Amino acid sequence: MLSNSVGGEFVEARLTALDEAVDGLLGDDLTAFSHDDIVEVLQRLETSLRKASAVGHRMTVAAVEGRTAEHLGCRSINDFLIGTLRISAADAAQRVKGARKVGTWHAFGGEDVEPELPATAAAVRAGAIGPDHVAAVAKVMRKVPHGVGFDEIAVAERILADAACSVTPDDLVKLGAHLLAYLNPDGDVPDEKERKRRRGLRIGKQGTDLMTPISGLIDPETRALLEPVLAKLARPGMNNPDDPASPRGDVESESLDRDALAKAAARDTRTAVQRNHDALTVALRQILSSGALGSHRGLPVTAILTMTVTQVEEATGVVTTASGGLVPIRDALRMAEAAHPVLAIFDHHGRPLHLGRARRLASADQRLALIAASGGCTRPGCDAPATLTAVHHITEWRDGGRTDITNEDLACDACHALVHDGPGGWETRVAAADAEYPGRTEWIPPPHIDPEQKPRVNQRHHLGDLLSAALAHYRARREAELREHRRRWLREPARDAGGDSDVP
Repeated sequence: MLSNSVGGEFVEARLTALDEAVDGLLGDDLTAFSHDDIVEVLQRLETSLRKASAVGHRMTVAAVEGRTAEHLGCRSINDFLIGTLRISAADAAQRVKGARKVGTWHAFGGEDVEPELPATAAAVRAGAIGPDHVAAVAKVMRKVPHGVGFDEIAVAERILADAACSVTPDDLVKLGAHLLAYLNPDGDVPDEKERKRRRGLRIGKQGTDLMTPISGLIDPETRALLEPVLAKLARPGMNNPDDPASPRGDVESESLDRDALAKAAARDTRTAVQRNHDALTVALRQILSSGALGSHRGLPVTAILTMTVTQVEEATGVVTTASGGLVPIRDALRMAEAAHPVLAIFDHHGRPLHLGRARRLASADQRLALIAASGGCTRPGCDAPATLTAVHHITEWRDGGRTDITNEDLACDACHALVHDGPGGWETRVAAADAEYPGRTEWIPPPHIDPEQKPRVNQRHHLGDLLSAALAHYRARREAELREHRRRWLREPARDAGGDSDVP
């Protein structure tokens, strides 16, 4: 029973109702629910637990500000939580960190202080995200360089909080890594001279088991050249030395038996790193057998780079590769000197103009245009790079959809398989001209993911555009607030859009 402190009786009543509700659920029969009912119960329960974590943050703040740990002889708030709640040290640390990031603290005069991560705090209170999401946002924000402006920091936190409402904490950390690159394209990473100094590949001594350790650091250009090779030669089922029936060589070869590849992929138990190793073996073998090293000045550039005219003119920022990597613009321009130029024409919304085809399969030119426009899989939350995607008909070919650039986009194999008419299937469509992102591919989730089935677009490969638009919107809103504050301070009459006063 709570003491007679201010508000104690109301909190006591709510805690009692919460205890009774949980006890009631524990006694209810939960075995006869339909699939849809199971989804709803789990989602509503998770939302309540996430909201409860926000209450926990408030109580942690109260314990710190009221010096409860010190009063009870505990060394710290962490020790207080560990002893009082019988939780692990890691759990206690996460709760305290969460309270410091999204809890509402108070100034000396008792006024509320805005949380360090305000957008994230709002999402927690709404039950949209949980403690692991908070930890992921905080992890990314800790890495924002000191030179980044306040506006950019505020917008970045809001982007991460919005993304957290629809992706997992692990995916949020991946998204954050790319967002940091856009926030500080020329900052934290070592400059070109430092990268050259640190580059290296160590081949250790061969052990008694005849295995050789390898380690080192490769620069952005080397990675951009290596990734397309691995994407092509390291597909599941390809070049498997443990499977005599595994297809060898190039997955795009016209002579490749597709049925044999599918069967080999189903048998393939190798990890991704093992497939990369085997692909590198095949690549090196092909290079040595081709004789190219004896006469060629260097490896041909096969990486596909996407950059804007502004980046070329200003020679700053980072560009993306078709394999999802990030390359500093100076390295990208140097790589492009050895490449055959490809010109893609886009509209004002960043979408490729018409490029049609009468056949079911997309042409190479169409795929290049989609790589430049979409950057990777278009399903919301997926970070698969363009090299791991297929061209997807937004309106299916069997339903009359044409192989036109306006009816195509990229989807990885796993996400492509999610588009179907059965239970749990996603739908795709082209965003209308008056939509927030006109011309982009919208994915409509099934009811068990979103009961309202709101269309979504994937921003994972468009973080630069998203950051710029959000920053412009944030600054415009802040300027409007400052103008309104100045008007009230000076007691000026409000003016309408035409500049006329609203008073005679």
